[in-house]
Formats: sequence, C-alpha cells, structure tokens
Amino acid sequence: MKSIVFILLLMLAASGCVTKSRAQREAQAAFQAGQNAALKRQLAAQGNGVTVVGPVQNPQVPWVVGLTLTQAIATANYLGADTPKEIIITRQGENATIDPKVLINGAVVPLEQGDVIELR
Repeated sequence: MKSIVFILLLMLAASGCVTKSRAQREAQAAFQAGQNAALKRQLAAQGNGVTVVGPVQNPQVPWVVGLTLTQAIATANYLGADTPKEIIITRQGENATIDPKVLINGAVVPLEQGDVIELR
C-alpha cells in the first residue's frame, strides 16, 4: 500500500512540474502577445490621428482633412476646470508653444496627421 501511495505521489509531483513549466510558457506567450498588441495600437494611433495629452476624455482624435487645434481639443473633450496655461504642439520632433488666448480670440491653427497636442 505504501508503494502505491509513493508512486501516486511521484506521478502527482511529476505532473505538477510539467504543468508549472507549461503555465510559465503560456504566461510568457500571453505577455508577449499583449506587448505586441500595445505596440500595434501605438503605431496605429501615431499615423492615423492626433494625440491630445492632458486632462481629456478621449486622447486619440481621428484624423480628418482640415482638422484644427480647436476642433481637436473639443473632440478630445477637455476636462480641465480652467483654461490651459499653454498648449504645445509637437510635429515631427519640433515643438511649437501656443498661447490659449489666441484660440479664444478666434485664431485657426491647422493640424497635421500625427501631431501631438499637450495641454498644460
């Protein structure tokens, strides 16, 4: 009887090791798949629209021809209690700072696909 229990314990221990290593491989594969999916989303967002950084509800604004800064901020749904102190547009690594008062006075600032807008 002791030998049967010993054999069953050995079988259980051996099957646990296989299950553990398999679980580890599956976890690594799932992690890698998640990383790849996140990278694809980032790349898609960079080329397909405008990104708004700051207190907004929708940081990814779809690109349309003729999109302006005011339209992008409105589409992103700005949630700040006060008007931003400054707005920074990053385009192809170059930054441009815009005073929000310019927008309030009716200035039209055109955007390009892939622009990043930071509201401070």
